[in-house]
Amino acid sequence: MRDPSTLSRRRFLAQAASGAACALLGSGLRPLAAESGASDSGAADRLQDIIRNAPRARYWISTATAGADCLQCHGPAESLTRSPHTQDQPLVKCLLCAHGCAIPVGGRGRCRARMNVKGELRSLVYGRPMAIQIDPIEKKPFYHFLPGSTAFSLATSGCPLRCRFCQNWQISQAAPEDYQARFTPPGDIAAAAAAHDAPVIAFTYNEPAVFAEYLTDIARSGRKRALRHVLISCGFMNAEPLAEMCEVLDAIKIDLKGMDEDFYRRVCEAELRPVLRSIRLIAKSRVHLELVNLVVPTLNDSEKMLRGLVDWVLNEIGPDVPVHFTRFHPDYQLLNLPPTPIATLERAREIALGAGMHYPYVGNVPGHPGNHTYCPACKKEVIKRDGMFVTEMNLKNGSCRFCGRAIAGVWK
Repeated sequence: MRDPSTLSRRRFLAQAASGAACALLGSGLRPLAAESGASDSGAADRLQDIIRNAPRARYWISTATAGADCLQCHGPAESLTRSPHTQDQPLVKCLLCAHGCAIPVGGRGRCRARMNVKGELRSLVYGRPMAIQIDPIEKKPFYHFLPGSTAFSLATSGCPLRCRFCQNWQISQAAPEDYQARFTPPGDIAAAAAAHDAPVIAFTYNEPAVFAEYLTDIARSGRKRALRHVLISCGFMNAEPLAEMCEVLDAIKIDLKGMDEDFYRRVCEAELRPVLRSIRLIAKSRVHLELVNLVVPTLNDSEKMLRGLVDWVLNEIGPDVPVHFTRFHPDYQLLNLPPTPIATLERAREIALGAGMHYPYVGNVPGHPGNHTYCPACKKEVIKRDGMFVTEMNLKNGSCRFCGRAIAGVWK
């Protein structure tokens, strides 16, 4: 039977049409158009305007800060007393993500979204959403968090990673001056979501941690309207900003791209350990957690890597976290690779089920039975999906309608 609260195709299309082209009438937002900074003669002027209005960021230290701890930039093995030095210009170290960028005056971090302006770190993306859209929550994907709901989704530019397979590279790898956007206060985002009957605000498409200040301000405003807030992230942030985000978020999906440090370095220009740390911290919080593993042919699809991921999740997090083994499609810098064979995804799911995971999924394969949610006890379908749409709900008060087994998740 269909749950009346779930999102039908007809209702979703009607809601999305009401906000077509990101205009979202009545919200104070305007259509947002990405542009190429390399060919746009106005990009330099736009950047200067952005810098003038950019607010002070959080999570950083500076050599100009009184009592600054030099060991936050230098390793403990370095002898600072034998090599005393001063900075001609105040250097800023960003503490938001695990890169820990040391940024000179006028420079930016790897994410392109944060700049050292006269010894002070500024957010160049605060209040400047690049993309706004209404999506089904299943698109994120969240399968165990308010299934059938609509998500008011937004992104700025910027990402600390350089994933060669990124499907949103036009957004994640853009700089703030590459697009035009009118300043949009956090309260306007919350008001627009409420006006479009979207119970969830999703921070997505790029790496939302780069706009952590904007994200947390939006979430605090949205909570006053009884909205929920979800994060779709690579998990590369440091512990302190992640803790602040967990205070205001209701669910987080982390892309666990592969259980191999070399893969992270070669394909994503990042590291695995900070991501695992983030997953552990989220699992210990009150926030709902789901994981995605994009299975890329020849790069992270080996039996060893898939089993390693399954074993780590089971040992560190437990069997109830939903894990989506998702199909890769050629994009960005990996156009030479084929789509993931469906058999590979099915094998990953079989490995997970055989090891004791309760909710592994086959992702990006519409119509596949691996998209449904099955009761771990009686094995019957408790949630059926057709693509990104819920077609049948067999849950009663968060439990299997057939046998009464509790199904892990947030259902109301």
